[in-house]
Amino acid sequence: MNDKKFDPKKLKKLNNPQRLVDIPVTFIADKLNMKKPEVFVEIGAGTAFFCIAFLDHFKPEKIYACDISTVMLTWIRENVTPHYPEIIPVQTTENSVPLDDNTADLVFMINLHHELDDPSRSLTESYRLLKPGGKICILDWKKEEMTEGPPEKIRCHPEHVNEQLDKSGFKIIQISKELPKHFLVVGEKH
Repeated sequence: MNDKKFDPKKLKKLNNPQRLVDIPVTFIADKLNMKKPEVFVEIGAGTAFFCIAFLDHFKPEKIYACDISTVMLTWIRENVTPHYPEIIPVQTTENSVPLDDNTADLVFMINLHHELDDPSRSLTESYRLLKPGGKICILDWKKEEMTEGPPEKIRCHPEHVNEQLDKSGFKIIQISKELPKHFLVVGEKH
C-alpha cells in the first residue's frame, strides 16, 4: 500500500467523534455561506462520517460518498446508506468520478489532499463535477509536527493548494488557518 494512502484496516479511526470537534461543520458552513444546496460530492469519503455531518447540517437532497476503497464503500453500504438513503456510495479512481458534469453544488475533501498522487488532476475532475458557481472545500492537516495525522513531510501548505486550485480554473474565495490542526481552502467554479 502507498504510504500516503489511508489504511482501510484503520477505518474505525474515521468514526471518532473528536473529528467533529477538530473540524466543526458549523465552522465550514460559515466559510461556505451556501444557500439551499441540493447535491454534494465528497471525494475520499472513507466511512461517510463527514457526509452524515454535512447531511445533518446542510440538508442537501443527496451526497455522493466517493472513494477508491471497496472496503470503505462496502462499509458505507452496510452501515450508513440503510439509515441515510441520501448518502450514495460511488466507486472512483483517484482522478475520475463517474458522475455527470455540473452535478454538484459542493465538492468537499477532508484530510485527503496530502494523499493525492496528482492533485491537479483531482481538482480538474472536481471542477468538472461542479455546477457553475459551485464551491470546492478542501480541509487538510496543517504542515506542522503533531501527534495526530500523517507525517509532516507529506502534508501540504494551504498556499500550495490555493495555487493548484487557481491552475484548475477555480476562483479562490478564502484560505483559513483558524482551526488548531487543519487549514481550509474554499474555491468557486467560474
